[in-house]
Amino acid sequence: MRIAIVHDYLNQTGGAERVVESFHRLWPDAPIFTSIADRDAMPTSLRDADIRVSWMQHLPAWKRHFRSYLPLYPFAIEQMDLRGYDVVVSSSSAWAKAVRVPKGALHICYCHTPMRWVWDYDRYVARENFGALVRLALPPVIAGLRAWDVRTARRPTHIVVNSHLVGERVRRCWGRSSEVLHPPVETDRFTVGTGAGRSHLVVARLAHYKRIDLAVEAFTQLGLPLVVIGDGPARASLEAKAGPNVEFRGQVNDVGVAAAMRDCRALVFPGEEDFGITPLEANASGRPVIAYGAGGAVETVRDGVTGVLFGTQTVASLAQAVQRAEAITWDSGALRQHAELYSVADFESRFRAIVEREARR
Repeated sequence: MRIAIVHDYLNQTGGAERVVESFHRLWPDAPIFTSIADRDAMPTSLRDADIRVSWMQHLPAWKRHFRSYLPLYPFAIEQMDLRGYDVVVSSSSAWAKAVRVPKGALHICYCHTPMRWVWDYDRYVARENFGALVRLALPPVIAGLRAWDVRTARRPTHIVVNSHLVGERVRRCWGRSSEVLHPPVETDRFTVGTGAGRSHLVVARLAHYKRIDLAVEAFTQLGLPLVVIGDGPARASLEAKAGPNVEFRGQVNDVGVAAAMRDCRALVFPGEEDFGITPLEANASGRPVIAYGAGGAVETVRDGVTGVLFGTQTVASLAQAVQRAEAITWDSGALRQHAELYSVADFESRFRAIVEREARR
């Protein structure tokens, strides 16, 4: 059985790329087809893989302007040559699910989400702070992409999604059913800390939609120590709001993040994500989570057991959740055990079983 892996683009390291790492471990000889690839930016475990890029790799200054080439990705994905492969496994938050496979081949798509900029356009534009000219030019492009997205959503044989939230989005946008398999969490990178920890912790890209401002303002009001790990366009405005009890550490490597998780009092997760791996990394470190009760957090955070959920994205609601968490005695062993339910090994075993089941069908 010849297997090929397809991914949108390999020019960063994030949750989607962690899924591709798992696919590569499951099928190390399978080539990875993608639109563009930056070996310096992708996960180290993929840098020696058989990566096959599209013609977009030769576009001028693609590393800097890859977002500007938005209308070209569908053409690049649809022109990939997958002749001779019996099984195609795609990892898709945008284009990869539209790949054309040989007649009779099995195509299983692991969908992180349907294209956000197509189905949540107004929110996407607000996040990116586009100028007036781009805002004027984008709507017809987005309309074309939406039609293409719906049309090509029929191509996968079977769709697996990373959360029930995304499964509902797939049903609403594409009219298709799906199977839920939560993404892999690298629990082995984390160890359980001792004691309660002194500072609360935020680990995130500092983008406005992540709502880190809620954490900064709440902890400034409470006067409790908060450590913020990450960088991004919102950092300057966040630092301007922060009191002396809030420390910004910028980008930190994996070892540093694991140490911060182990030593923190609790992780603060004020944004809304499709799934959200960071809360489970905190649980793997024996630490609870204080999370906004929406999106993927409601699927992974057990209120009062593995963390505390707050109901509205306001400073007051978050501050109340922090105080509630302070009154709970947390069982670090139970937190770690909960995180293990989402381990890499468990994900890979379950995904392999899905592929084998669908192949038998």
